[in-house]
This record gives sequence, C-alpha cells and structure tokens, in this order.
Amino acid sequence: MTMIENLHGMLERGVDSALLRYSLGNEFLKIGHADAAIVHLREALKFDAEYSAAWKMLGKALATAGNHDEAVDVLDRGIAVAERRGDTQAAKEMGVFRKRSQKALDGAR
Repeated sequence: MTMIENLHGMLERGVDSALLRYSLGNEFLKIGHADAAIVHLREALKFDAEYSAAWKMLGKALATAGNHDEAVDVLDRGIAVAERRGDTQAAKEMGVFRKRSQKALDGAR
C-alpha cells in the first residue's frame, strides 16, 4: 500500500487535519500530481491558516502547475504568515519560490 493510499484511508475513516492534508499534498506533488496537491494543501490551510509549510508547498504546487500569478499571491501571504510566526527559514524559501514565479511571469509578458 502506498503512502497516498494510507493517507486516503485515514480520510475515509473520518480522520482529517491540517497535517493529514499537508501530507497528502506533499505526496501528490512528489509524484507530479500538482492539481491534486493543490486541493489538499488548500484544505490544510482551511484547518490552519498559520501553517507556514502548507503555504510554501501550495505556492510550489501552483508554480508546478504553471499558475504563477496565484503562486506569487499565495507565497506573499505565506511569507507574511512565516514572518509573523518567526519561521524565517520558511519565509526565505518562499521568497526564492516567489522570485522564480515572478521571473516566469515577467518572461511570459
């Protein structure tokens, strides 16, 4: 049984949380399913809007899906959350992802 199957099994049993949704999003992104990752990462943030890692992963998933406009917006929001929480490493990483998405947008114009 794969990690995704195990995590989905938890959902089917009624277990749901920010960490479970983050984990599903992360696993889907690892196998190249950015759209599925985005769905679960959005759910993670509904549980906990202060979850820096979920903001970072959502921005990465959006960029992977080619949605750089939304990735920049999500990463801006995530950086604000991370800075407010004192999570400087996550803020720095999101800044790098944000620059890449902004560069992709600038190149497309």
